[in-house]
Amino acid sequence: MPNSSVTNAPLARHAMAYILAGGRGSRLMELTDIRAKPAVYFGGNTRIIDFALSNALNSGIRRIGVATQYKAHSLIRHLQRGWNFFRAERNESFDILPASQRVSETMWYEGTADAVYQNIDIISSIDPEYIIILAGDHVYKMDYEIMLRQHVDSGADVTVGCLEVPRMEAVGFGVMAVDETDRIISFLEKPADPPGMPDKPHMALASMGIYVFNTRFLFEQLRRDAETPGSNRDFGKDIIPYLVQYGKAVAHRFTSSCVRSGAEAGGSDAEAYWRDVGTVDAYWEANIDLTAIVPSLDLYDRDWPISTFSETWPPAKFVHDEDGRRGHAINSLVSSGCIVSGAALRRSLVFTAVHLHSHADVEGAVILPFVEIGRGARLRNVVIDRGVRIPDGLVVGEDPELDARRFRRTEKGVSLITKPMIERLAE
Repeated sequence: MPNSSVTNAPLARHAMAYILAGGRGSRLMELTDIRAKPAVYFGGNTRIIDFALSNALNSGIRRIGVATQYKAHSLIRHLQRGWNFFRAERNESFDILPASQRVSETMWYEGTADAVYQNIDIISSIDPEYIIILAGDHVYKMDYEIMLRQHVDSGADVTVGCLEVPRMEAVGFGVMAVDETDRIISFLEKPADPPGMPDKPHMALASMGIYVFNTRFLFEQLRRDAETPGSNRDFGKDIIPYLVQYGKAVAHRFTSSCVRSGAEAGGSDAEAYWRDVGTVDAYWEANIDLTAIVPSLDLYDRDWPISTFSETWPPAKFVHDEDGRRGHAINSLVSSGCIVSGAALRRSLVFTAVHLHSHADVEGAVILPFVEIGRGARLRNVVIDRGVRIPDGLVVGEDPELDARRFRRTEKGVSLITKPMIERLAE
């Protein structure tokens, strides 16, 4: 393979994206009872994992692997249906890599690093010069080519994607300190008291879970780690701290490579959009934010599209035009196949094939596919899981104590509604 560091060719041409998509995402509560977090629906017709996959595709990467583990059926089915267009004759590849005891018949993936280690033979057969490790459960737009170029130009052993977050919000991240050249001088995984940045003590520099390596060097580190007693087999807990101490680890700031959409977004002054939608509140907020007149995340941007598998459905339909029975939606996103029949919808995001019946009044709702909202239902600040049938006249969002007894109600007053919860109402 030519040394791409001395050519002007895009480095993505010589890279593989390896997406870690095996996590449960337990903070999403019942939303991940039957699916892994990367398979959770987002934004009207996409899944969370589509953002990492689309970033790789838009960056020019044509060799992708996805490691799966927890309740992976819906994720694997989505990947097979929506991401099966890569062609080997064009030097492209797309591999779904479930935990399959390749190293030992008794071992599942023990950590993020182990999820790569167990597939070294498959990666070797693809033979990428660089490998970019990605988390499959975040919502953002990023040009990985820029990060790859920094990795090569800096001579780093590992380049770690990072973003600035409020200091006490960094307790769930790997937190790093850097010198004036952005070399990482310390790395703490999920510290209880995250260190602040020297110039911004109220902010911390947090790892995005994105790492760039030269592939052969990564293999050496994975084999070393696998032979280390007591290792967690994890990038954040083991591999990265080791390289901070004994190698050259460099931070890549998300603001350098984030994709800010559209001329009206304000160019470099626009928000560097990144969301961990790992709680029900964060998931609700990120979806509802899309209903703004000019949302921070532009799903309509054709310069950096988010690809997905999407079934063919007829256009959304709004019917009845009578006082008290007028099908309409205001400040809402309504997907294909939906029927708003004499119902009112405000500040809501509605996925495919949802049917709202007459006199239903819905506001602040994230409604997943194939939901049916009964006549006269009144719903405020809800997340409704796929396939739920909301009974006629059900009221949610007006009595916090009643909501908490019947559904999963969050600290911020969002009610998560699933099939089992509705079934219990009839008992």
